[in-house]
Order: sequence, then structure tokens, then C-alpha cells
Amino acid sequence: MTHFQTDGRSLTWTGDGETLVVAAWGSDGIRVRSTLSGPLADDDWALLPDPGSAPVVEIDEGEAVLVNGRITARLTARQEFDAQCGYDVSSCTLTFLDATGRVLLKELDDGGSLKLRARDYRAIVGGDHHLTAAFESDPDEHLVGMGLYQQELVDLKGSTLELVHRNSQASVPFVVSSAGYGFLWHNPAIGRATFGRNRTEWVAQSTRQLDYWVTAGDTPAQIAAAYADVTGHVPMMPEHGLGLWQSKLRYATQDELLETAREYHRRELPLDVVVADFFHWPHMGDYRFEEEFWPDPAAMVAELDALGIELMVSVWPQVSVESENFARLRADNHLVRADRGLDVQMSFEGPSMFLDVTHPGGRAALWDLCRTNYYDKGVRTFWLDEAEPEYGRYDVDNYRYHAGPGQQVANIYPQRFSQAFFDGMTAAGQEQVVNLVRCAWAGSQRYGALVWSGDIRATWQDFRRQVVAGIHMGAAGIPWFTTDIGGFHGGDVRDPAFHELLVRWFQFGTFSPVMRMHGDRRPGHPVQAADGSRRSPSGAGNELWSFGEDVYAVLRRYLAVREAMRPYTRSLMAQAHTAGQPVMRGLFHEFPADARSWQVGDEYLFGPDVLVAPVVQPGAAGRTVYLPAGAVWTDLTTGRTHDGGQAVEVEAALDVLPLFGRDGAGDWLTPVLRARG
Repeated sequence: MTHFQTDGRSLTWTGDGETLVVAAWGSDGIRVRSTLSGPLADDDWALLPDPGSAPVVEIDEGEAVLVNGRITARLTARQEFDAQCGYDVSSCTLTFLDATGRVLLKELDDGGSLKLRARDYRAIVGGDHHLTAAFESDPDEHLVGMGLYQQELVDLKGSTLELVHRNSQASVPFVVSSAGYGFLWHNPAIGRATFGRNRTEWVAQSTRQLDYWVTAGDTPAQIAAAYADVTGHVPMMPEHGLGLWQSKLRYATQDELLETAREYHRRELPLDVVVADFFHWPHMGDYRFEEEFWPDPAAMVAELDALGIELMVSVWPQVSVESENFARLRADNHLVRADRGLDVQMSFEGPSMFLDVTHPGGRAALWDLCRTNYYDKGVRTFWLDEAEPEYGRYDVDNYRYHAGPGQQVANIYPQRFSQAFFDGMTAAGQEQVVNLVRCAWAGSQRYGALVWSGDIRATWQDFRRQVVAGIHMGAAGIPWFTTDIGGFHGGDVRDPAFHELLVRWFQFGTFSPVMRMHGDRRPGHPVQAADGSRRSPSGAGNELWSFGEDVYAVLRRYLAVREAMRPYTRSLMAQAHTAGQPVMRGLFHEFPADARSWQVGDEYLFGPDVLVAPVVQPGAAGRTVYLPAGAVWTDLTTGRTHDGGQAVEVEAALDVLPLFGRDGAGDWLTPVLRARG
């Protein structure tokens, strides 16, 4: 009996109502799709079209093999009589191997009498399927990636993660294993990933088909490169992405923002970007400056250009029911719709609905408004806030998009939000695009997404979590990552305890892909229009000089460090662009053979050569630093050298960030690190 068919580039198996297609995808990858009782969809959620792989395909009755570069898929088919059912049943099991024949990942065995299913479709009455894909896995492997979750674990083995976006959570379902594979769950459905010691399970609560991609590599760097090739490379970071970005909650007027920029210039502090944050508009969804507070945006951009400063403008996907654009957008079906109850989906500063950016027309309408009111006035960088999107309650199953029901497609939203602006900006002729966005999914990187970690708190625990988040985002294929230095919620500018946290966070920000001041600082103050009507309030000052002279001296010195790093940071951005390499790298990325490097979450590598060990505990005047085996490490502050493969104790007064250069690298940083004042 013939179990398989091939077109030379893929294998197809059918049986028991299932169609399974295993195809070469990229130079070292394999895409797996399967469906029950229906045609396979060629969804382009994150994967780009295959460039034309040339695999080796062999079929031998009950077994078939597809070899594509470093990875091999082996399909084992069976048809046998099931005595309990009383008829013949068919099955096909997948095993993935590396170039040496070593098993990387294997679908769950049926367990004989257990009758387990590796691809378990459970019909939803009147709808599609609840799907569980289960794999046997190495109990001793280490796993990294998956995007941004607020936790402190670097090694995800033994973890369960929900596949859903929230404010300060970005689910990017790509995981890298120390066993030598990368796995993309190519499905934007709401669900769950469980990385147990006995099995790995991926769950979609509602879906039409199974879809995932696997690659093999000898190192995480090879896996990162293969992933970027099939999901898209990040653009080259423009020059204004290499220095300081200044923001607060919020510059309420054009004059206030310009005065901040002028003060940076007067103090001879280098500043690359200044931000016009939320509610500079009359109503959400108007997508324009409110004239009373921002009378001449074009003149504002021109003055900033003369100072060498880029303006970034906040854009939210919410449309207020009072917006001048609400009726048209709703009539054109460009708003997300609720399946039950009222369509109000968010009520911050008034009831609103979300733009449906999964609709091509919705994306075009959004960009048309932003092009007219921002881009044509000189704005070239956007802050795409609320990108999860942040529903008042995350009842995602109640919302329906152009692309499908929320339960099946909701996780694609932030990627399409970034795409709306990337497509519009590149069509206008802009070559280097970077837009700050609060969430991401697989493929977001190709649309110039700089992802920040959301509205986190000004606490030491949250600070530690952002170090881990940056490591995982890089491993998940998102090279551009940043945080609100000092945290978003809280932080009194008069509080010495907050000053310590801010300094340590600023040091971390210096060695983040993008260095950005932001936060809702206390004490805040109200904002009113000339007629006495209320506007969204503003926070306290959040500029480098806002926290006293002692703090200012340290921040100013680390800003000088960031400037001294420009050539190095630029080279890292080029590596991200051309080779898909993360800017902020877990120790495992460069030292995968060092088992301990897969479990260190309070230090990281900035590029290949600089090890950064932030001080993440209050009151600490030093810390323990693990130096990976396979290199000699130089303390860039003291000049002392240490062999790798050991932990060392280092002193770290408040103005000192422990930094180590790999095999003699980084000595160009030493003079500015040792400078004071």
C-alpha cells in the first residue's frame, strides 16, 4: 500500500481523515502542516515564502525521509487492525534528526494500548478544533526564547507559558534548545506551551490546522540565522537608534517638549530621540495633534532637526466613540467586533474600540491618517502603544477580526500593527524604519519592531525580570528590545531609594539595544485646556537632571559610555540585520557548550565581546559574576583578567557597572568607564 506522495520538495501522507504535509522550508528547516477533513491552508502568519529549497526525498513503503541541509524528517506510517474499534486505523509519526543522525525531537509515541495521539484534534461543536501537538523530548535539554514573560527563569525547561499577549507580555512562540534545534509554533491562536521533562506540548484552543517549523543548528547563532531567513530580517537600525531616547508621562505641550530638547542641547548632553507621548490628540482615533497644545508640529520637527534630535510620536490603535473618524471606520468594517454584548473594548480616558489591523483596509486607513497628520509634517518614528491589544478584560474569545475569530488569530495583532506603519513608511521611500511597539509576534522584526517590555513597576523584582526578558526576546528572534528605565508605574523623583534603582537600571539601559528614559514619575500634575476642561495628566520630570546632582553625575557618565559605544553598537545592529543575531545575548548564545551559561539570568552579552553584569539587588556594593568557559575575561574597570569557567566576586559601587571584555576585546571602553563627573 502506498502511504506517501511527493512532489520532490515535500511529502504528503493521508489517513484516517488527516492530511499531513512535510516540506523543506529555508536552507535548514522543515515546515509541518496537517488538517482533518479539509484542505490545507498556506497561511503566511510569520513564514515567508520558501526561497526554493532542494531537499533529498526518499520513500520506502512504510517510511519516508526528507533531508534539508542540517535537518532530516523521518516519517513512519502504519496501518493496522484495531481490535477495540473493529476496523483498520492509520497513523504517521514524525522524528527530526540532525546531520549526524541524532534525534532532536520526536512526536509522542502512541504508547501501545494507551492509544496516545501526537496530533490530537478535538472537534469544537459547530466549529473547528482544539489541537494539542505533543513531542517526546530530552529531559536534560535547556530551552530559551518564547518572547517576553514577566518571570526570572532563563531555562524554560519545566515551564508552562500561555500563548496570549498582555500588557507587559509578548508571546513569540519560537524556542531554542540546547539539543540543537529551534521550533516555531506557526499558529496565532490563543493556547499554551508546556515544556515538561517527559514531553513538550503545544496547544491551540481553536484552530483549522497544525502548522509548525523546525530547524537544526550546531549553535544558537546558526539557529538564529536560519530563523531570520524564513521569518524576515530586522532592517538596519537608523543612526538615531544608537543613542539616548528621552520620554516621560507626558510632555503636554509643544513648548514643554521643545524646552526639554533645548536643555539637553544647552547641557551638551547627546540626545537622539524625544517623544510626544499619548493624548497629544483631541480624541483617541483622531490621529493628529490637538492644536491648542501643539500649534505648529512642522515647525517643532524643524527645530528638533536643527538640534539633531528625532521626534517620535505615540499612536494608539483605539478609536474613541467620540473620534471624528469613528463613524467612517466602523462603517468600513475597520474596527474589531465583539461577538457578545457592547463593542466597547477599552474605557481608558473614555470608551473606545480597537482598529482591526488584520484587515488590509484597516491598516491602510490607519496609515493614511498618520501620513497626513504626522508623516507629512516630518515625523519619521512612531510609538505603537497598546499593541497587544490591551482589552479592558482579556476575553479574547469574545472578539472577532477580519482574519478570523480572536481565539484563532488574536496573537497576530501586534505584528500587523507594526506592518501597517512599515508598509506605509517604506512605500513613502523610507529605507531604515524603527518603531517602538509594546508587543510582538513571530515575524514582527521584519517590520522594524523595537519591542519594549510594557508598563512594568518601578521595583527591583521587575528590574531583574527585564534582564531575563531581553535575553529571551533575542533568542526568540526579536533583536531590538528596550525597557522603561526605572520602570513605568511609580518612582518618586525625590526618593533616594528610587534614585538607586534608577541608576542601576540606567546602567542596564546603557547596554540595551536601545537606551530609553520613560516612566510615570511622581508627583504628577493635572493638565487643563484654556477653557478649564480636563486633559490626561502628566508625571514629574524624567530627564537626567531630574533626580539631583549626584544621580545626574552618574547618568551623564553612562550616557558618555553609550556614545563611546556607537561604532560597536552600530556593528551589532548590522549583525542583526544581515545575520539575524540578537544584540542582547544570553551567555549560551556564544558559549553553548557551557551548560551553566543556559541558566544565568542576571548577566548577558552585549554582542559577542562585552559581558554585562547589572547590579540587580538593592544596597549591593558588589556581586558575583559567572564568566563562561572558553575565553579569558578582562574586567574593563580594573583591568584584571580571569579565566572563564568560574565565578568571581567584583566590587560595584553605585557608579560602577561590572563589565568584562572577551579575549582582550572592549578595552576601548576603559577610559570612559574610569572617568568621573
